[in-house]
Amino acid sequence: MIKNKIKVLIVDDSDIFIKLIEDVLAEKDIEVIGVARDAFQAWDKIVKLKPDVVTLDVEMPKMSGIDFLRFLLPRFPIPVVMVSSVSSSVFDAINAGAVDFVAKPSGLDKENIGAFSAELITKIKIASIAKLENIIPIKKSNDVSDRLTKKNNVKVIAIGASTGGTEAISQILCSFEEEVPGIVVVQHMPPVFTGLYAKRLNSICSLKVKEAEDGDLVLPGRALIAPGGMHMKLVKKDEGFIVRCYEGEKVNGHSPSVDVLFKTVAKEVGNNAIGVLLTGMGKDGAEGLFEMKKSGAYTIAQDEKTCVVFGMSKEAINMGGASSVLPLDKIAEDILNNIK
Repeated sequence: MIKNKIKVLIVDDSDIFIKLIEDVLAEKDIEVIGVARDAFQAWDKIVKLKPDVVTLDVEMPKMSGIDFLRFLLPRFPIPVVMVSSVSSSVFDAINAGAVDFVAKPSGLDKENIGAFSAELITKIKIASIAKLENIIPIKKSNDVSDRLTKKNNVKVIAIGASTGGTEAISQILCSFEEEVPGIVVVQHMPPVFTGLYAKRLNSICSLKVKEAEDGDLVLPGRALIAPGGMHMKLVKKDEGFIVRCYEGEKVNGHSPSVDVLFKTVAKEVGNNAIGVLLTGMGKDGAEGLFEMKKSGAYTIAQDEKTCVVFGMSKEAINMGGASSVLPLDKIAEDILNNIK
């Protein structure tokens, strides 16, 4: 059987980056079928060429990439991967419906280009199979947090996600009020962006959200986001649970890795924890969720219907690591119902 190539349209106003992306995507599974230098050219070529995936810059003349997304997706649902300079604007793009983002390389040396190439190719392939109907804007629930009692045995809520996870995590965290137990989060994301993501969440959630620093205490009413490029594990101390953030070899192809966090939560917190594994490609977090369940923790996997990419949670379900399998809009409520 002949496998069809993924047809990609590049939208960027920089000739340098258009050429770079064209060179990067000159591989057997991907075909660049066109380029556009502004939103108006992009619209015409999307209608005419019908690409499988679009790469889109944030900053462009005539219309920004974010405004173009908001115009495009209701009329022509298509997977979009943002290719942007480091900026919190990428999260506005994700909220507008982009599948994922890749940071433009900070330099054009071989190492930077190599890392950019690998990440872009991977995310285009993932985007080509993503379920766009599950890429949804943040919705804050107003009726779940009032069920929470301050007297509970759950000390830590651990959450892991990859593709599609930035909005899924936002939806869950924005459903909680300050009384919720301490939360630790691994979202597959490169360095710098995790700090921007944490600041964004902190501005829209009732919880306090910050990028984790080595030695941070896990506290009620606070969520710690693992820093990009570093693993995060949980350690029990006299003063409570703290996180350790450190550089290390990638686990399951990722740093931070969900498995690294979940396995230490299983060991240190046991049945006083809740584990949640959300949308994402691959298997990172599946073994860790299984270990959490074996240790007595209550575990949740996001269901296939609401995952942007049904990979990580699927592996956990198949392994027997999920106490419950739930749609995204039911997860926050279920967490609160299982805090004893």
